[in-house]
Amino acid sequence: MRKTLEAIALAALALSFWITWQALTGPTHLPDKIPTHYDAAGNPNGWDSSSSLLALPLVALVVYLIMTAVSRFPAAFSYPVRVTEDNRARLQSLTLQMVACLKAELLCLFGWIQWIIVESARNGRTSLSPLAMPIVLVAIFGTVGWHIFAIFRTARNS
Repeated sequence: MRKTLEAIALAALALSFWITWQALTGPTHLPDKIPTHYDAAGNPNGWDSSSSLLALPLVALVVYLIMTAVSRFPAAFSYPVRVTEDNRARLQSLTLQMVACLKAELLCLFGWIQWIIVESARNGRTSLSPLAMPIVLVAIFGTVGWHIFAIFRTARNS
C-alpha cells in the first residue's frame, strides 16, 4: 500500500511540474496576470505574474522531501498511546501509512490547484467550486482521524 501511495505522490509531483512547464513554455500563452489565490467562495482574490506558477511545484517538492525524510525515522515519532514491544511495529506501520497517505493527498492537491490556476488563466474561468475546500479538508482530516483511531485501537488491543 505504501509503495502505491509513494508512486501516486511521485506521479502527482511530476504532473505538477509538467503542468507548470507546459503553461510557461507551451503554445498557448498565459495572460500577464493569473489568479493565484481563491477565497472560500471559490472566487480569485489574488493575482500575480505567470512566473509565480513555479512556486507551487517547488513547495510540493519541499513537502515531498520533508515527508520522505520524516518517514525514514519512525522510531522518533511521538505517539498518543503507550508504546510497548508488542505494539511498536504496528504503531510504526500505521504512522508510516498515515504519512504516505497524507503525502499523496497533499501532492495531488498541489497538482490539482496548479491545474485549476492554469485553466482559470487560459479559459477565463474565474471561480472554483465552493465544495472544493470542504472536500479537501474532509479527506485530509479523515485520513488523520482514521489513523489516530487505529493507533488507539492497536494500543487497547495489545
